[in-house]
Amino acid sequence: MTPFHHLLASLTFDGTGQWRVNASDDWRQGRTIYGGLSAAMCHAACEAMLADLPPLRSAQIAFIGPAAGEAVLLPSVLRQGKSVRYLNCDLMADGALATRALFAFGGARDSAFHLDAGAAPAVPRPEMCADFFGERHPAFAAHFEMRLAGGDRPVTGAQSGELLVWVRHRDAHAPAGLTSLLAMADALPPASITRFAAPAAISSMTWQVDMVDAARYQPQQWVLMQAKDEAVQHGYSGQTMRMWDSMGAPILVGRQCVAIFA
Repeated sequence: MTPFHHLLASLTFDGTGQWRVNASDDWRQGRTIYGGLSAAMCHAACEAMLADLPPLRSAQIAFIGPAAGEAVLLPSVLRQGKSVRYLNCDLMADGALATRALFAFGGARDSAFHLDAGAAPAVPRPEMCADFFGERHPAFAAHFEMRLAGGDRPVTGAQSGELLVWVRHRDAHAPAGLTSLLAMADALPPASITRFAAPAAISSMTWQVDMVDAARYQPQQWVLMQAKDEAVQHGYSGQTMRMWDSMGAPILVGRQCVAIFA
């Protein structure tokens, strides 16, 4: 397997405004690069282009088509304001657009208001939880330790679509920062997969991530991740996503639109 920090270090600039990276097959999710890795590589390319970026506040990712083999990353600055910068990054594969990422970076500002997102639900500690996937899992999942803390397992015909899973990088050298966080934040399968009575295709279409306090994230520590579907109709589901640190403090919130082929 290619450890995450090795893959990140292999991101190279070709001198024409493009970055390139070649993800090995162990980072695949079906016929494409795992979505969290696509988002993470887009973020890494933006950071490589502008080293003085303020903290990431929000990201909107569209998984437009499959990506395999060498990926070409095209970051660009959309706007540089007084405190907020908007950057776009397209990930191209085989000459076609595979992922489009929009990032909003913003410096901290004084405010009279402070409202934290909700604390984590009460769940057993990771060492008391069983492996989430077991022996059958998508290739990329081998890069993460995942323990089922609540909800249901995939493809069990459950009446609800909810996953609660402890997750952390297996790579002991995964760097601190938002690129490592994004690489892991999409590791759970879509929540509606628990409702399936038999295997069928399911695919994330769009993903929005809003940071609550990303400084709470440490790549070698467990985080608790939740995915919960809210509406499932016409072959699509909308789901919420949350992440908390090992002490139950919120790190991020998110949403996904998912295509369901069942």
